Amino acid sequence: MKAEMIAVGTELLLGQIVNTNAQFLSQQLALLGIDVYYQTVVGDNPHRMKEVVDTARKRADIVILTGGLGPTMDDITKEVVADLLGRKISIYKPGLEKIENMFRERGIHMVESNKRQADSIEGAFPLDNEAGLAIGNAIVADGTTYLLLPGPPKEMKPMFLNVAVPWLKQHVLQEAQALYTRMLKFAGIGESNLEEQLKDLIAGQTDPTIAPYAKEGEVLIRLATKSVSQDEANRKLDQLELLIRSRLESYIYAIADLPLESIVVDLMTTRGLTLASAESCTGGLFAETITSVSGVSAMYLGGVVTYTNDMKHRLLGIPMNVLEGEGAPGAISEQTATLMAEGVLERTNADIAISITGVAGPTESEGKPVGLVYIGIAERDKNTVVESLRINGNREMVRVRTVKTVLHRLWKMLKQQAD
Repeated sequence: MKAEMIAVGTELLLGQIVNTNAQFLSQQLALLGIDVYYQTVVGDNPHRMKEVVDTARKRADIVILTGGLGPTMDDITKEVVADLLGRKISIYKPGLEKIENMFRERGIHMVESNKRQADSIEGAFPLDNEAGLAIGNAIVADGTTYLLLPGPPKEMKPMFLNVAVPWLKQHVLQEAQALYTRMLKFAGIGESNLEEQLKDLIAGQTDPTIAPYAKEGEVLIRLATKSVSQDEANRKLDQLELLIRSRLESYIYAIADLPLESIVVDLMTTRGLTLASAESCTGGLFAETITSVSGVSAMYLGGVVTYTNDMKHRLLGIPMNVLEGEGAPGAISEQTATLMAEGVLERTNADIAISITGVAGPTESEGKPVGLVYIGIAERDKNTVVESLRINGNREMVRVRTVKTVLHRLWKMLKQQAD
């Protein structure tokens, strides 16, 4: 079953408000097994609105309109749909009573135009608005289903979930299969490399489907299938997940849409381990990222941002002859990354410490290129491990990708220790 969404409102075209309704409705329709093929935004113009609705009804089974149900003269959605269907509009009395009672209780004079919010198209099922005054409409005409919903999200969402969805299930969706999805989150592998490993599965996909998505420093895959039950969906999704794991197990860190930092915090907290950090070129971004996770205080002791050589020397005890001078390795070096990690480990008494030093840009430093970064991981009673990275991108991308890489290395180390 195909759906098309039409958002009504000149303010949307002008960018004065963001159409968050489209995201919500797309997600909810997918759960109902309804495919959204088109989304349109149209201004408060009756001619253009009629053209858009007429086009939509020729290519969709369900047409969903949001907005244009209010009391003002430019709220014309019901009028346009009624005219297109050749139907009249009348007042829905319970809706009018609600409007009149609200104004009476507040002691406010009700102007005549407010009655428009109780208008209903002939033959339509009125959709009560628990969060506002304008009623919605649900109507089937010539094989096409129309849902007219209010524009404000606080009114649209409860109307759709509590009134429109039950109506759809009773009158339209008796045979529809729900869409079931599963997320696989990956780190340490790029989108192109991941697709290369799965290109035969992606090219030959039928049911379930495979959809890769890339975020900064991580990739996720959405597996989706339409099924009559959760058990049937699980059988199909389990089979496909096992096949993907057989190729990419070492990169999968979650089967839900969770950030990598959340997984690292959970692993360390569960094992009773503590973490500290010393950063230079990322300027505290690692600390900001890890502390965005609820409950992080159980495992993260703290960190330092030693941006200058003087601070690296004073706070972490790194000798100046390592940082500066003829023949010195410099602040951007394997030696400095090692000493930063070991210095913060000693000063915080953490179980694990990480260090980051490098060139974020926009220009080189110490004669070393933008994107050269050293990361270190120090553990009690173990040799410190340092890795050099060459990261592409602008200053912000270098910082973000570095932090994501450190989190991946931590996760990989913790996973290997558990195995």
